[in-house]
Amino acid sequence: MKERIIIGFDSFVIPFMVGMIFILAYCIIGLVRIICRLEPSDRKRLFISLVTPKTILKNIRDIICDCLLHVKIFRRNLMLGYMHASIAFGWFMLIVIGHIEVWLYTPHRQGLLYYPVFFRYFVKETNHTLKGAFFFFLMDLFLLMVLSGIGIAMFKRIRSSIVGMRRTTRASLTDTIAMYALWAIFPLRLLAESFTAGISGGGFLTKPMYWLFHNFLSKDYHILPTWWAYSIALGIFFFMLPFSRYMHIPTEAVLIVFRNAGIKIRHPRKGYSELQIYSCSSCGICIDACPMVTHKKNIKYSSVYFMRFLRRKNRKKTREIADKCLMCGKCVAICPVGVDSCELKRKFRNADKALPARNYDLLEVSEEKKPAEKDKILYYAGCMTQLTPSIYKSMEKILGAAGADYEFLDREGGICCGRPLLLSGNEEAAAELIRKNTEAIMNSGAGTLLLSCPICYKVFRENYDLKGIRIMHHTVYIDNLIKEGKISVKNSGKNLVYHDPCELGRGSGIYDEPRNTISMIGNLKEAAENRKSSICCGGSLGSLTLSSEDRAAVTKHSLKNLTYMNPEEIITACPLCLKTFGTYSEIPVKDIATAVAGNITCKNKKDKE
Repeated sequence: MKERIIIGFDSFVIPFMVGMIFILAYCIIGLVRIICRLEPSDRKRLFISLVTPKTILKNIRDIICDCLLHVKIFRRNLMLGYMHASIAFGWFMLIVIGHIEVWLYTPHRQGLLYYPVFFRYFVKETNHTLKGAFFFFLMDLFLLMVLSGIGIAMFKRIRSSIVGMRRTTRASLTDTIAMYALWAIFPLRLLAESFTAGISGGGFLTKPMYWLFHNFLSKDYHILPTWWAYSIALGIFFFMLPFSRYMHIPTEAVLIVFRNAGIKIRHPRKGYSELQIYSCSSCGICIDACPMVTHKKNIKYSSVYFMRFLRRKNRKKTREIADKCLMCGKCVAICPVGVDSCELKRKFRNADKALPARNYDLLEVSEEKKPAEKDKILYYAGCMTQLTPSIYKSMEKILGAAGADYEFLDREGGICCGRPLLLSGNEEAAAELIRKNTEAIMNSGAGTLLLSCPICYKVFRENYDLKGIRIMHHTVYIDNLIKEGKISVKNSGKNLVYHDPCELGRGSGIYDEPRNTISMIGNLKEAAENRKSSICCGGSLGSLTLSSEDRAAVTKHSLKNLTYMNPEEIITACPLCLKTFGTYSEIPVKDIATAVAGNITCKNKKDKE
């Protein structure tokens, strides 16, 4: 043992070193490839962000919170959050403390990658190293933390309910090999450090274990095989990393840097998309969140499996899941890594099947450009609102009561906003439609574009360039009217529950304004799952192939979620949700505009006088 301390090397480190060199080379080559595949403008954004102090600080904060502490998971589930954080943060601290020990006690070994990992084997306990007894305590503490997380992970595979999950992801062969290697690493480290604690020192965990083992293992023959086993487990894990779910460990931090640089998905498999694919941890949180899994047969269509097949380049399976998805965005909202699986699905649809661009020149658009008026409102009902006339009639009543100067753009019907084409992946056709709509809106002279459909609202905000025109959903507009005293409403005293439409809530971040309004006209009751966790109505235009039977199951599940507090009415803010819920609901379903229009008492303060 003394000779090993002098030399600082033993052949058992070879499996670790080979695995470490392999994964480092793989990550460097992969990163270079991803950067090379970025659009020139995206590369520029990335390099600028790397030297921008504000972005650097945000990157550090997000990496610590998301990659090490797993704050997002903690907020949803304490046990699951602890499991992930204990393994990630504990392992990170073991690495950091190992490097500190090398720097303090054997600075001449700092260039050796393996030395901090196997420090306890190479460095004998002396009066000099005993000064660092606090490090013995810290190493044992963080090792215990990791072991507790590994223990929970093992139980999770047997009974997922222990961490509050109904279902977990089916592990592939490579996932299984990597998983068992990971589970073996830390128990083997505990054994190896315990066996050598009498020579190199130990803490509150390893010292007692040394005393225990020393009673019936008097010889030191078992020391080297245990360190070999520890090194081999590390080597296997590193070799399996690129082919397993655990590749998210090195790529998740890089994803955060790219995302904070403002880079967007351009292609379903290349560049930034590839980084997102490898950052998916297959944690399975999105399985329970997916509204389609009310039928167990649809579990295979969850986003976690889409990411898996996209990574394997299985075109058939990837296409099947992409077409089935409701595109409600719930998986994106709860993803602890922040993978935008919905956008990847949309890009995949576009790359896999795109229709030729259509010509919309036959659509009549007034060539006369009206003078811009800041207070003028252009009301665009949209296709679905046209199919639910109670909404636009209620909006006309509200606009009239407020004395608003408005114009109804599509009173006689009109062309679609383009969202269905975008969701189906037909971006070229959508671009031509958007161009025609933009021309009509810009020529209207309005200062505000008012929309009743969240689908239209989202696409007008994200895909149109309406310079100088304020885009507003009617929930925000009505809330403003009440706050400014332009309309007055009475409180009906009814118990009302609000359903957050996918595109308005998760898609656009509008949660409080509709709740403010509903609280003025009744008693607001919250659904069991609301806001970001709201359940899709099932009528989403996003799915291209989901059957009516499966849609009905989603709708009924969503209604059960909404009615657990026994409300008298369901209020929503989407014409599609209104129509879908109305088919199955046993209690009245109203759009927020209709509910407000039925409770208006007078126009404004002047009318009171």
